[in-house]
Amino acid sequence: MIFTREGPVFDQAEMDAYSASNRAQAGNFVEKYGLKPLAVYGAMEALEGEAPDGVIILEFPSADDARAWYNSPEYQAAAEHRKKGANYRAILVEGL
Repeated sequence: MIFTREGPVFDQAEMDAYSASNRAQAGNFVEKYGLKPLAVYGAMEALEGEAPDGVIILEFPSADDARAWYNSPEYQAAAEHRKKGANYRAILVEGL
């Protein structure tokens, strides 16, 4: 799963609430869905095209696990804060 922030944060309080909710649920997300963060707003270098404002890459055991996490009531409650705080794209990509 890849999240790209498509511009600057416009409500930091909402983003702080989103981050706090995700941190509070982190153990549950790992245990229940197998979520493994691979990159969270790390340094970027755009080699082609414009870089997004930020990138998060999450690994899951399967696309079904990723969908279950994304659609879970716990994550959707947190996502409401993210949507109020900044514009993002969320993309599910199956690996090899």
